[in-house]
Parts: sequence; structure tokens; C-alpha cells
Amino acid sequence: MLYFTAMVDYDLCVIGGGINGAGIARDAAGRGLSVFLVEAGDLASATSSSSTKLIHGGLRYLEYFEFGLVRESLKEREILLQGAPHLVWPLEFVLPHDEDQRPAWMIRLGLFLYDHLAGRKKLAGSRGLDLKSHEYGKILADRYQKGFVYSDCWGNDARLVVLNAMDAMERGAEILTRTACTRLHCQGDLWRVSILDIGSGEERDITAAMVINAAGPWVRGVLEASDLASKESDVPRVRLVKGSHIVVPKRYEGNQAYLIQQKDKRVVFVIPYEHDFTLIGTTEEDYEGDPIAAQISPGEVAYLCAAYNDAFRSQVLSGDVVWSYSGVRPLFSHGFDEGDGNATSASRDYRLYRHKDMQAPMISVFGGKLTTHRHLAEEAVSKILKMAGKSGAAWTFADPLPGGDIDDFDAFLVTQGARYLWIPEGLLERYARSYGTRMDRFLSGAGSLEDLGVHYGDDVYEAEIVYLVRYEWAREVDDILWRRSKLGLHVVPQTAQNLTRALKEILEGTNP
Repeated sequence: MLYFTAMVDYDLCVIGGGINGAGIARDAAGRGLSVFLVEAGDLASATSSSSTKLIHGGLRYLEYFEFGLVRESLKEREILLQGAPHLVWPLEFVLPHDEDQRPAWMIRLGLFLYDHLAGRKKLAGSRGLDLKSHEYGKILADRYQKGFVYSDCWGNDARLVVLNAMDAMERGAEILTRTACTRLHCQGDLWRVSILDIGSGEERDITAAMVINAAGPWVRGVLEASDLASKESDVPRVRLVKGSHIVVPKRYEGNQAYLIQQKDKRVVFVIPYEHDFTLIGTTEEDYEGDPIAAQISPGEVAYLCAAYNDAFRSQVLSGDVVWSYSGVRPLFSHGFDEGDGNATSASRDYRLYRHKDMQAPMISVFGGKLTTHRHLAEEAVSKILKMAGKSGAAWTFADPLPGGDIDDFDAFLVTQGARYLWIPEGLLERYARSYGTRMDRFLSGAGSLEDLGVHYGDDVYEAEIVYLVRYEWAREVDDILWRRSKLGLHVVPQTAQNLTRALKEILEGTNP
């Protein structure tokens, strides 16, 4: 049902299937708009699957006086903890104090502000730590005497994107992946959007009353391809900054993460990852070229290994790296000059740019971060409705994401364990963490592992894969192994080969 007029196909076209685009589509669909989202690749196939996987306020942003951004991020952290407890959960961070870096009083003050800026409810407050006697200090270098502990959250970035898109679809949105927006043309009070099916090469146009350009690193590219931004215009620019991470075999026991200060004033996170691994990141360096082609450099690997080795007793070598990934952050450039200053101090805030010269409403999204995606989406939809002379109440702050209708995750896991006694403990936890209450959609009616269909190896079963194809837009094996999950770290090559063959048959509608 159209919110505007039968003269257009959709009320709103959203360009980009990253976290911002998916969040905007969800918010808009929930306000009764007919929504069309177009994404040139897979959902979360670029920046939104390449983060440090943190839902956090950004402790280090306080040093750059970004108090508003930190406060908003901390408030959003609480909302995501409530609305997606299967994907977002608390994590303790150990911050060893280095006498040669920031003074202790500055860290204490920063942590005090961090604890109180947004009225913390769910997480424990910060505290000091004697690293010589505490278990958390045993794995650290001898020079660390004191430290601090504070709480933030870990989050499954790519799955957050998918669940936002799923909620949008269930509220009526049309989501097209592997479909590029090639041109935007304003015709009076409507937009004509040209789209290209990447697989078939088919081109067609749709019309929309409003457009939100949330193409991330490609936000300027979308505008320039449609002659909607020139070097002389006041349309903002983005500063492309590459961040890279390495994953190594598990380095220590315990669920605590570490934040290590560097001599260049950056910080490096060391985080328990996927049970059997440790994640180390991130780097920050300016980037030129196609964002989808970003890869870690030998220099970045060396930087991350050196950061770890300087802080911990054990050592990490480049040969220990089992996986790495890189993503390009599209940072909003306040001064319209991507080269000003260093990447570390560049703002992580966002700007919603209104295209004032167009009769039909349009907004382009510049910047943003994973933690603030819900608030950004709410603000963007409210703003574009106001531009169109319409209204609609915000709602996403109170509604859980699909599968997130869980009051207590630990209690939920116990309940599911009693319900599915035949599922191995590790597999049950993976299902619960990935799908929350939606796991019942492909497990209901099954009474044994055999009832889940073909076993492709390494506890990967047909029922889950069919679900991912039908409801989560999985089309290629990497969609499953590296975005809908991180099974790529765990399965043997034969399992991946079995899954590749099966996926083709599932997509063709035949029995695997």
C-alpha cells in the first residue's frame, strides 16, 4: 500500500544494503511506507561486515571531545542489548595503563564520563585493577602494573544488517541484492531509478516518491553518476579510511578483551573470537581505489603483530594469521577535504545531507558507525518525511529485531537445550546466537539430526542452509561461510565444497 500516490511504484527507494541502508528500510517499512532497497552486492558485503564487531560508545572519541557522539552511542548500546540479545552481549575490556601514554588521571576521568554520560543501566561500571595480582594481568608484559576494566558490547555486525533487512521485508519492503542503482533522475515530484541486475544484465526503471542514498563508500559515486554532485557543489565528501584485522588461533583463556594504547595515539583491540580464535585490530590508513577490493597489507599485519607482541608475554607472528579482513570506512569530511588531519582523529559522526535543489525529496547519508545505525535510520526517515510534508511515529527503539524477543539469553539457551536434547551443545549455542527464537523455524518438527536433512560436514545441515536461502538472501557460498556466519573459520575444505554444490542445487529448486 502506497503512503503517497499511485503515480509511483514505491514511497521510498533506499540505495545500499549495509547497516545504514538496512536500518532505514526497516524503520520506513515500520512506519507504513512502501520501501524498495537495492544493493549491488550481498547484504553487508563491504564495510558492514568488516568492523571490529563492537557495539560501543567509543571511549577514545572522548579525547577528541566528541561527547555528543559518545552519549548517543552509549544510549544505542543499551537499545541494541535489549532488542538483539542473541547478537549483542556484554564484554569486559582490560585497559593496561602505560606510563608513557595517557596519564592515569585522564583515563579515570574518561572512564567516569563513559560510565555516566548516558545513564548506564545494563552494564557494570569501570574499576581499577592491580595487574600484578589479577588473573587478567598474567598474560600481559611485565611493565604493566596497573590497569582499568570497563564494559562495552560485542556485536555480530553482518547479522545485524541481515536482521534489519529481514524485519523490513516482513513489514512489506522489497529487498533486491546483487542489483545496482545505475542512475537517479528527478522528474518533477518523483524519482526515476535505473537498476541493473548484476547476474542477468537486465536493466529496468522503478519510480519512487523519495530516495535515501546510503551507499556507504560509494555515496558520492552514486551522486556523481547521476550528475547530482560536482566538485564545486556543497555536497559533502567522504574520507575513505581502510581498517584491517587479523585473526589468530586463541591466545588466552577467558572472555575478557584488551584495549592496548599505541605510541601513535591509536588503540588496538584484542578480542576473544569464535571460541577458538583471537581477533586483533584495527589499523587506520587513508585509502584510494575501489572499496570492495580493499585488502590487508604486509605493513598492516606487521603493525598489528607488533602491537600485540609489545603488550603480551606470548608472541604473534605473521605466519600465525589464519584469516584477515579489511573494510573501508566512509568517514564524513567536515572540511570537504579528505586529506586534512590523520585518520585516527577523523570524526565517526554522520551527516544527513538534504538535496535542496530537487523537487522530489532526497537525502544522502555521509559517515556513521555500526552502533548508531538505528538512531541514524530513525533520524533519516523522520527528516525525509518532513521534507515531503508527511509524518510517521518513530518505533524501532522499542521493538526487537527478528529472533530478539528474548528476556534473558542464558535462560533462553537452557530452555532450547531442554527442547532440543538431541542437538550437540556447541551447535545449539551457535543456532541460538545466530538466529535467536528464529531457530525454531528450521528446527520445529525435527527430533534428530537426521531430520535436518543432508549433513554437509562440520555440523552444517541442509535445514539451516535452506532457511538462509529462503529468508536471508544467501546466494553464494561466501554469503553463508563469511557473512551469515563465520563458519569459514571452522569447516574443512570438503565441507565448503559440499556446501557449494548443494547451494547451487537449492537455488535451482532441486533436492541436494
